[in-house]
Amino acid sequence: MTRTIALITGASSGIGAEYARLLAEDHDLVLVARRADRLGGYAGELRARGAAVEVLPADLGTHEGIAAVAGRLAAGDVRLLVSNAGAGGYAPLVDVDPADVDRLLTLNAVAPVQLARAALPGMLAAAEGTIVTVASLLAFSGGLEDPRAPRRTLYAAAKAATVAFTRTLAGELADTPIRTQVLLPGVVATEWNEGVGRDIPWAMTPQDVASASLTGLRLGETVCAPGLEDQAAALDALLAAESALVTGGNQPTPAARYRGPQA
Repeated sequence: MTRTIALITGASSGIGAEYARLLAEDHDLVLVARRADRLGGYAGELRARGAAVEVLPADLGTHEGIAAVAGRLAAGDVRLLVSNAGAGGYAPLVDVDPADVDRLLTLNAVAPVQLARAALPGMLAAAEGTIVTVASLLAFSGGLEDPRAPRRTLYAAAKAATVAFTRTLAGELADTPIRTQVLLPGVVATEWNEGVGRDIPWAMTPQDVASASLTGLRLGETVCAPGLEDQAAALDALLAAESALVTGGNQPTPAARYRGPQA
């Protein structure tokens, strides 16, 4: 059996680690994360499952880290890219250090784009490949007024960018063999955000999130929301709302409410 290579970012714990466990049976792996010590220990477990494992420590919150991983992807042999690395950075925007603005946006929004760009030439040349980006349901929470939701201005903005990027890329690649998927988990019981998800009753396990994503790929899903039962109807409604905004708003004159007498 031919084993393909999967590169997974944020692979030292949580959803990324579960992707690696699920893929180890029939993929060789390139594991990317900041914590080299944890990657090293985890690689041994995956090798015992039959996978050849390459460890690539890199901080994707830096342009140097992105360049290192992009350089590995440029070899052209990776057929599955899972861009999972991310950080919440939950705080009111006024409390975020300006340096952290760049770091968080680089990690959560720029890295998935740059890594996809690096992986695509090899995938297109081989006429085979899949790109998965891990976003969040919070990408759609701009108008949400739930007091339980975190202070998330930067995070929601970055994940909304990832959603738009991946969905648009899917259209761009529609006439090629390359597949894309954006994963939209809700609360997950991991180390994320100091592990608070582990104490939330409706949190999904990272195993179930990663498994849903891989099953969604087999089903041909470009968008995967693991907890959403009637996903097709929700996505149809989203597309209808987007079309109404884009088509309805793209007119040669302002809407009537802007043309009446001003108070």
